[in-house]
Amino acid sequence: MPDAILPLVLVTPILLLLALGIVGFVVRYQRRLIQQQQEVQELHESAQQQALEAALLAQEEERRRIAADLHDGVGTTLAIVKLHLNTLNQPDLTQEATILLDQAINEVRRISRNLLPAALQKFGLSFALEALARTMPADGPTQVEVEQTGIPRRLDPKYELIVYRVVQELLGNGLRHAHASQIQITVEYGADSLALRYSDNGVGFDPTISDQPPLPGSRTGLGLTNLRSRVGVLRGTLRHESAPGQGTRVWISLPLPYLVTNQPTSLSLA
Repeated sequence: MPDAILPLVLVTPILLLLALGIVGFVVRYQRRLIQQQQEVQELHESAQQQALEAALLAQEEERRRIAADLHDGVGTTLAIVKLHLNTLNQPDLTQEATILLDQAINEVRRISRNLLPAALQKFGLSFALEALARTMPADGPTQVEVEQTGIPRRLDPKYELIVYRVVQELLGNGLRHAHASQIQITVEYGADSLALRYSDNGVGFDPTISDQPPLPGSRTGLGLTNLRSRVGVLRGTLRHESAPGQGTRVWISLPLPYLVTNQPTSLSLA
């Protein structure tokens, strides 16, 4: 072998090893960088999740406080006023005021129950949804059907409360904005998940212009924001379809763990 080629033969393996080392370093660096980016993303998502949960818990605590103030404060005051009217023994003069007081007391009780549903606390989600369905007037302009399928089972109380609020939100949006004659909500208890399906035959909306000011008599998709927040806290998925004049449909899937049968529960968001 010529003397001029010998150094090249000796240096080439070293250069190859050096190149391979550099490539290996770059690959390891890129993998580490990707891993760090994933960790940052996970921390960001975790922080968002915690912020959403904290916001919802704060809302529920405020509802709890307002419900207690209505029931114990305003409701009791109205009842006392009614007692004072009854002691006057002048039904001709107090009859109308007594009727109005009864209506006010019933309205306070209704609002208090909606803010903090006692049926949910005592008997769980399935019973509370049945009670919610019974509050819908049968002879009203909108016929509402709340159907439950599968085998109802208990969830963690804070999950049950969020699901109940999701159903309330769906129903409230439909009653206030859809101008529909029919609203149907189906709650399906699966093996390891819970699914919600909503449909109405109302005015619908155009999802592509939900950020624009609504026209008179039209409907926007802005009501989906609260739904997405609650569904996001439960790490679920939400899909919807709508178009002007063609009603609205919403599908929600929630991967919720059911509690062991007969496990005692109590509603506590603390």
